[in-house]
Amino acid sequence: MPSSSPLTREGVLDRLRGVKYPGYSRDIVSFGMVKDVRIDGTRVSVRISLTTADARIPKQIEETATAALESIPGVSEATVQLDVSAPVTKALQAGEGLPQTKIEGVKHIIAVASGKGGVGKSTVAANLAVALRGEKNQMRVGLCDCDIYGPSIGLMFGTNERPTATEEGRIQPIRRHDLNLMSMGFLLDDSAPAILRGPMVTRYTQQFLRSVDWGELDYLVLDLPPGTGDIQLTIVQTVALSGAVIVTTPQEVALIDARKAATMFGKVNVPILGLVENMSYFLCPNDGNRYNIFGSGGGEREAARLGVTLLAQIPLEMGLRESGDKGLPLALSEPESATGHLFYHIANVIRQQCVV
Repeated sequence: MPSSSPLTREGVLDRLRGVKYPGYSRDIVSFGMVKDVRIDGTRVSVRISLTTADARIPKQIEETATAALESIPGVSEATVQLDVSAPVTKALQAGEGLPQTKIEGVKHIIAVASGKGGVGKSTVAANLAVALRGEKNQMRVGLCDCDIYGPSIGLMFGTNERPTATEEGRIQPIRRHDLNLMSMGFLLDDSAPAILRGPMVTRYTQQFLRSVDWGELDYLVLDLPPGTGDIQLTIVQTVALSGAVIVTTPQEVALIDARKAATMFGKVNVPILGLVENMSYFLCPNDGNRYNIFGSGGGEREAARLGVTLLAQIPLEMGLRESGDKGLPLALSEPESATGHLFYHIANVIRQQCVV
């Protein structure tokens, strides 16, 4: 390379800014993954640090980063060193081991959680359950509304039926849209609140998991209440979860609580299957412009920080809200819509992570 245009660290970083992290719009430099740049004449070497459980990501980044470096004029040799680590989870202390038990007949239990209320977790859980079932009903799926104080699954599926019990005392779930459903809302009148102390909440949660005759299911989706309290702890102590999906919005106040939820699952060794950024943006039907009402990039940054997949960015749209109010989840009523496709994409990614 001519001496008038020497290789520089900033020039190398500028070229690496064209290397996007797989599945994200941001690059590896802005994510802080490039830890070292060394230049020796016309030879360039960089060290990139990754936190991921997906074996495909390091290879893809290595290939694209090497190609980017080799495209710099004057570079005769490009070397990419990868430091790859798995997402860190904090093991339980001695004596705190949780029983790895499963619900009879249920292959995989997926928790849908959020640290903060109002982020659309139940909407995501309802549509995810529909999408996991598949458009041709190829999978058997159940949905358990674990929000004892604020149940909403009955409304989202258009039913207020009362469950019955078998002679053996097993509760029969409500069957709706080829899904098995259970919710505290099925046991209460619409205007009746659940006035319960902690021990009773724990008891009802355990009954929903243990005393309901779920039948043979490929997936049981648990719609958790927001936070990291009694119900969440009861669930992780009662059944073995295949994984958890964290729902958040792009704004920092929601992301802070999402981190708490992810940390809780990490402490009990429950894998995070991915993060869903809900209310990601508003696409105005009048002018076609995209408005980031709750900010932008929050979900991407948090997923990268946690070392998990950003499963989807769900827009803020009237159709999604209206479908829930009508008792017909969007993934069922409009599966071919752009947002409908997003829910089926989430389901496909989860299927790949859970071997049935």
